[in-house]
Amino acid sequence: MEKILNSPTVKKALLYTKVNDSVQCNTCERKCVIPVGSYGWCGTKININGDLHTIVYGDISGLESRPIEIKPFYHYWPGSTSLTFSTWSCNFNCPWCQNSNLSRAKPNIKYVNYIEPYEIVNLALKYGDEGLCVSFNEPTMLFEYSIDVFRIGSRKGLYCCYVSNGYMTLEALRMLAESGLTGLKIDVKGDKEVYRSYIGGCDIDVVWRNIREARNMGLHVEVVNLIVTGVNDDETCIREVVERHVKEAGSETPIHFTRYFPAYRFHNPPTKIETLEKAYRIAKKAGVHYPYIGNVPGSPYENTYCPNCNYTLIKRYGFRIVKYEVIDNKCPKCGFKINLTGRYIRKKL
Repeated sequence: MEKILNSPTVKKALLYTKVNDSVQCNTCERKCVIPVGSYGWCGTKININGDLHTIVYGDISGLESRPIEIKPFYHYWPGSTSLTFSTWSCNFNCPWCQNSNLSRAKPNIKYVNYIEPYEIVNLALKYGDEGLCVSFNEPTMLFEYSIDVFRIGSRKGLYCCYVSNGYMTLEALRMLAESGLTGLKIDVKGDKEVYRSYIGGCDIDVVWRNIREARNMGLHVEVVNLIVTGVNDDETCIREVVERHVKEAGSETPIHFTRYFPAYRFHNPPTKIETLEKAYRIAKKAGVHYPYIGNVPGSPYENTYCPNCNYTLIKRYGFRIVKYEVIDNKCPKCGFKINLTGRYIRKKL
């Protein structure tokens, strides 16, 4: 077992406590209690001689410059690109996972693709990216590594963000914010029943707590609700998500209702567009300033409208911005203050 300590991807975990002969991982709210020689639920943390270690530090499974709108972030550094990177595994078990080749794959210490934290930052600067983003699989799997990358990247002027299921502990969230995290996109899967039946017995209240607390920490937050046919597409579930969004995230926090397509082990038909449009109208009626529809290129509901006068501020087609008329974070027609973080970056379409 000690031999794996020689790998550059094996590092002592930052958040754990000792429980008799075991250790408790405190990175995510599963809080696995792990005996010596065993792994936690996600397979990325192992107890070696009474100390918890990550085995995926810098083990990069994917690396690509991507538009920030594709995350989706619509109010965070619009028009920019971020160097996006990932590792393996996840702490959820969504049967419709869109990236199952990464999130359902357990790491293998014998075959790693190690990249030093400073190399990630240098690549972002080389490619002309404005930021760094941990995505593709659940970013808390890369918790220790992203802390180091964000510290370096933020000093170099890069923004740092997560695309997450929002199931990290509050201590982990605070450490991320202190290291340079400024943007957090969180997926809300549905109501309590969805989390109980499909996600692996997780608690949705933890997700909403982290959304609320991230906002309190001053992070830019956007929420995504992937609406899955036959799972969370009924009006009751949608209304519950919207009500919790207004309560915990606030009316100014964007919410994206995203179209599901069959993937991994789930083969229900794609979400009906009229269901997404109904969700949009429910959110608007509830007072949400910035509801959106995702995965429907060309929909008028992927644009940003002034909540006060309904003027078209940002027109999009998919992840491309084709018109941008916000001036100093205000509507040019009525002067209403628009919730935006970071400046607009105009790049070639």
